Amino acid sequence: MLDFKTEFVIVIVLCFISSLLLTPLAKKFAVAVGATDAPNSRKIHNKIMPRLGGLAIFISFSIGIIIMQPAGDDTWPIMIGALIIVLTGALDDRFQLSPSKKLFGQLIAAFIVIKWGGVQVEYINLPFGGIIEFGYFSFPLTLIWIIGITNAINLIDGLDGLAAGVSTIAIFTISGMAIIMGDSYVAIFGFILVASILGFLFYNFHPAKIFMGDTGALFLGFMISVLALLGFKNITVISFVIPILILGVPISDTFFAIVRRLLNKQPISAPDKSHLHHCLLNSGFTHRETVIIIYGIATWFSLSAFIFSQSTLWGGILVIAVVLLSLEIIVESIGLLGENYRPILNLVREKK
Repeated sequence: MLDFKTEFVIVIVLCFISSLLLTPLAKKFAVAVGATDAPNSRKIHNKIMPRLGGLAIFISFSIGIIIMQPAGDDTWPIMIGALIIVLTGALDDRFQLSPSKKLFGQLIAAFIVIKWGGVQVEYINLPFGGIIEFGYFSFPLTLIWIIGITNAINLIDGLDGLAAGVSTIAIFTISGMAIIMGDSYVAIFGFILVASILGFLFYNFHPAKIFMGDTGALFLGFMISVLALLGFKNITVISFVIPILILGVPISDTFFAIVRRLLNKQPISAPDKSHLHHCLLNSGFTHRETVIIIYGIATWFSLSAFIFSQSTLWGGILVIAVVLLSLEIIVESIGLLGENYRPILNLVREKK
């Protein structure tokens, strides 16, 4: 009889191979049902591309979870919520659902994992003693987190391999830190999901043969939000920064998109071509270079999260200060808030 570690490694390899084999089938299925993405003024690609690649990721992931059967009351509520998210994304990939209908599906999925899976932050331990109990605010705060991260991953899905790669880095970091904390449950979910994404990424990295679509982007965002809650819930205020750091790329890109639209007096939901990847492309980087740079930024956020987790209180504050300063310089350098927004860079030039 195989021991747990050997069985787990076999399952990881199986999920990778399953995703590798299922992605071409998802591509054929997408073309057959008309779930394709046509180029337009906001899109980077210049030809019709099949979507629904997220189906391969989800099915491969589900195979791994069914085999491993991680022990926990959260498992089936999470899987049911994930299925609802995938169905919502698949319908959008085929029929272009309205934002309200997409949000409705996300709310149902989030409600299931919170209500029946018990996935929520009920309190936070203060670093100098005492706790903050959220009480009635626990449910809505958790709901906002899940919906916010789910859509943040969707927003960065603008280049070949971008959302898949950034999600892989985030999930790998969450899983690695789960092992350090002795949380095998989150680690099992995380590494199975990483293997499933990597099999798909083989076809999705530039030049992509298939997109994950909302099917994949919403699913990955949903799973990342849930795994982060499971891995870091009910901990200190300072430690709650860790999942925010790990998800630095999608969170910061979403935050600056909102700020940018408010400054330009545009609706928050209005689409534009000023996201992080757009700005890097406009700065002269190639498609592949832009994706690799953002991978690097995501890795930098993850390393910062790990260093932060091992630091003292003041060391953690220093890490946050360095991260915020570095992020501000990146924002100003590539014009994420507009070409005229460069307070720190202008100040440096004036002193020179």
